[in-house]
Amino acid sequence: MMPFPPSPVRRSLLACLAASACLHASAYAAEPWPARPIRVVVPYAPGNTGDITLRFTQLLLEKRFGVRILIDNKSGASGNIGAEEVVRAAPDGYTFLLGATNNFVTNQYLFKSMRFDPIKDLAPVSLLSNGPSVLVVNAASDIRTLADLTAAAKKNPGKLNYGSPGNGTPPHLAAELYSQLAGVQLTHVPYRGSPPAVQALMAGDIQLYITALSSVAGHVSSGKLRAIAVADKERLSILPEVPTTAEQGLPGLVTGNWWGLAAPLGTDPQVIQQLSSALREVMQDPAVRKQYADIGLTPIGSTPAEFAARIESEARIWKAVIEKANLQPE
Repeated sequence: MMPFPPSPVRRSLLACLAASACLHASAYAAEPWPARPIRVVVPYAPGNTGDITLRFTQLLLEKRFGVRILIDNKSGASGNIGAEEVVRAAPDGYTFLLGATNNFVTNQYLFKSMRFDPIKDLAPVSLLSNGPSVLVVNAASDIRTLADLTAAAKKNPGKLNYGSPGNGTPPHLAAELYSQLAGVQLTHVPYRGSPPAVQALMAGDIQLYITALSSVAGHVSSGKLRAIAVADKERLSILPEVPTTAEQGLPGLVTGNWWGLAAPLGTDPQVIQQLSSALREVMQDPAVRKQYADIGLTPIGSTPAEFAARIESEARIWKAVIEKANLQPE
């Protein structure tokens, strides 16, 4: 049976509804960004370095955009829970991820249960900061330079212990990278977090810890621990007397914990560019730069392309390190 054709009234109603939908869609598409608060998911518990670095820029960004920047802590599974929430979020320009190094370049090679690939499923916005690792030993130790450490490790294969906050964590990977580059054999002792690892170093239970300066700054300044190298291309302004790994003959040992902003794949490139540009401008503010430097961080601010290139480059390096060391934290 053929359906009855729509009446003139019905045709008029349908036309009005279609026109209204088009106008609504056009208005939505033309809506200036941002028009409401921006949520930034930090995939760790409150008080982490990511929180701190974002708060240094938060007020300036809010003043720039005229909307609130909301920090939403979603911790668990080495940051994978919060990161996946952003991957699954609508790419509307109002949800972003502020992730650490492992969220972008190591977790995908360590956790077989991950249901997303950060390289493929996130759109880089900007690299905010870098916290270069420092190689730290007990101040009572005879080890004063990177050469001393390597010599001691080669003289006593497997007898020098290094600590970490757990399998697959940045300090663990950093020590593995050093071991592979220097050609030495060390013994890994994992702890339940950074504080017990630091205590073990001061007690002499381990001989090396490679970590962000913020984890050991107080003990270094008090003279209980000694920083023998900065694992970066440049010295830290807060530790001007400590040479880099490159200055001490190991230029490949560049490691640390950086923080970067990314969006769900499919987010409007113009929105990404706007936010990236604002961040780069804010990161040049003298007060912001001083706040970063005071806690041992290097303020950066990069273009989306620069951040993407860094992610791809470091992912290749850490994939090789993880496979060679056969690391499996799960």
